[in-house]
Amino acid sequence: MEIADRVPESLRHNVFVLKLDELLRWAHASSIWPLSSGLACCAIEMMSTATARFDLARFGYEVFRACPRQADLLIVAGTLSWKMAPALIRLYEEMPEPKYVIAMGNCNIHGGPFTDSYATVKCLDEVLP
Repeated sequence: MEIADRVPESLRHNVFVLKLDELLRWAHASSIWPLSSGLACCAIEMMSTATARFDLARFGYEVFRACPRQADLLIVAGTLSWKMAPALIRLYEEMPEPKYVIAMGNCNIHGGPFTDSYATVKCLDEVLP
């Protein structure tokens, strides 16, 4: 006899009966675990997205992870310098598959006001996919 067969008829439309490992697999596949990498002033904007006004919890993630081995989304906010690029690449390489990257801010996407600087990575695509 299956577990779902033992649930009374009155509760079948209101209760889900499933194994714990199935629930954990579904939760892991359906949620995003972000790793924050705040490099400059855009980091303040990234932190504000987790506040009550913007409420990222409705998209499936609430807590920014501190360890790259627990995250599957890398949010890079702010100006990336060539000196910081190897550390960011290392964080990316330590993340498990599948992994995603979001560039946040004009400095990260196009170089911003630092486009002509020798020390600034012009676009995050130069160092990360």
